[in-house]
Amino acid sequence: MPAGFEPPYLQNLNPAQRQAVETLDGPVLVLAGAGTGKTRVLTTRLAHLLSTRRAWPSQVLTVTFTNRAAREMRERVSHLLGTPTEGWWMGTFHALAARILRRHADLVGLRSNFSILDTDDQIRLIKQLIEADGIDSKRWPARVLLGVIERWKDRGLTPAKLKPADAGEVAQGRMLALYTAYQERLRTLNACDFGDLLLHNLTIFQEHADVLADYQDRFRYILVDEYQDTNVSQYLWLRLLAQKHRNLCCVGDDDQSIYSWRGAEIGNILRFEQDFPGAAVIRLEQNYRSTSHILGAAGHLIAHNQGRLGKTLFTEEQGGDTVIVRSSSYYRHFYMGLLREDGTPKPALERFARHAPALGLCQWFHYQDHRLDDAVACRRFQNFRRGRKKLLAAFSVFADELSR
Repeated sequence: MPAGFEPPYLQNLNPAQRQAVETLDGPVLVLAGAGTGKTRVLTTRLAHLLSTRRAWPSQVLTVTFTNRAAREMRERVSHLLGTPTEGWWMGTFHALAARILRRHADLVGLRSNFSILDTDDQIRLIKQLIEADGIDSKRWPARVLLGVIERWKDRGLTPAKLKPADAGEVAQGRMLALYTAYQERLRTLNACDFGDLLLHNLTIFQEHADVLADYQDRFRYILVDEYQDTNVSQYLWLRLLAQKHRNLCCVGDDDQSIYSWRGAEIGNILRFEQDFPGAAVIRLEQNYRSTSHILGAAGHLIAHNQGRLGKTLFTEEQGGDTVIVRSSSYYRHFYMGLLREDGTPKPALERFARHAPALGLCQWFHYQDHRLDDAVACRRFQNFRRGRKKLLAAFSVFADELSR
C-alpha cells in the first residue's frame, strides 16, 4: 500500500473504531457496546490485515457464534475486497473445529467421515445406556443426564479428567460410568456430538504437539466475535492456537453476557488482560442505534452490575421519547383490566395463568396501542412467526373469556 494512501474502508470509522482496526499486533480486547458497530470493526479489521499484506487469507482464523454471523461477515469482507471468501478459515467454533477434526480424526479413534449426532439422536443413545445400566429413567431422564455431559464438555472435561465424586449422586452415582460408556458408543458408531468437536480438538492439541504447532504456525492472526459468550472449551481452544503469535483480537461486551445457563463463562472476558499480558483494551462507546434517553437509562441500570470492565455509551442522536418505567405487573394486569376492584384476579386471568406456562413463553405479553408488540419473545416455538401466531390465538381465546 503506497505511503500516505488511506483505503476507503477506513474513512468513515470513528476514532475508537479506527484504533480497533489498526491495532494489529499483540492481544487486543475490543469492548463493544450495543449498536457501536462491532461487526463493521471485525470485517474492516480483517480486510485491513489482508490489504496491508500482514497475512494471507489462509493465515487468519475468524470465529463467530452463528452461521448467520459468519455469512454476513463473508459478504461484507467480499464486498470490501472485491474477492470471494470460499475456503477461508471463517465460521463458527463448531464448524471450524469440525474442519480440523476431519483432518485428524484418527488421533481420537474416529474416521474422517464421522457423523455428528443431533439432540434427538443423543437422547436415544442415552436412553439405551440408561436402560442397559438399570438407572431409574423417571428420576433421571435422558435429557437431564445429557445436560450434565454437555456441561462437562463445555468445560473441556473428558471422562479421564473427572472423578466419581465430581458427579455426586447423579444417575444413582453412575454418571461418570455413563459418560464413559456414552463416549465409547460414539466411537463405535464413528460419531460425535457438537460438544465433541471442540473436546476432540483439545485432546489432539494437548496430546500431539506437532499438530498444535502446525496450526499455531498457520494462524498468524485470530479474530473472535461475541467473546463474552465463550465457554471454557472455546477459551482453551483459542488460547492454545494463539500461543505462538499472540495476535488474538476478541470483540465482546461483558454487559451482554446472558448465556451462562449453557456454559458461557463471563470470566473469560473479564480476565483477558491477565491471560494475555500487555493486551490493548479498546472501548467502542459511540452508539448508532438508540437515543440519548435510552442510553442514559440503560447506562444507569447496568452501572449497578458488579464485576464489569466498564464503559459509557453515548450518541449524537438527541431527542426521542423519554423512558417510562413501569413494573411488570402493570403490563400483566392494568392494560387488560384483569383485576377486580378489590385487587383479586378475574376468573379469566386465573385460567390463562394456568395455561400460559404450557405455551412456553419466555416473557409476558407487551400490550400497547391495543395490539401485541412485535417483540414478543417465545421459547419453544420454532420461529417468530409461528410463535406470534400461536400467542395471538391464545389471546383470542382469552378475550372471549373476558367478554363472558
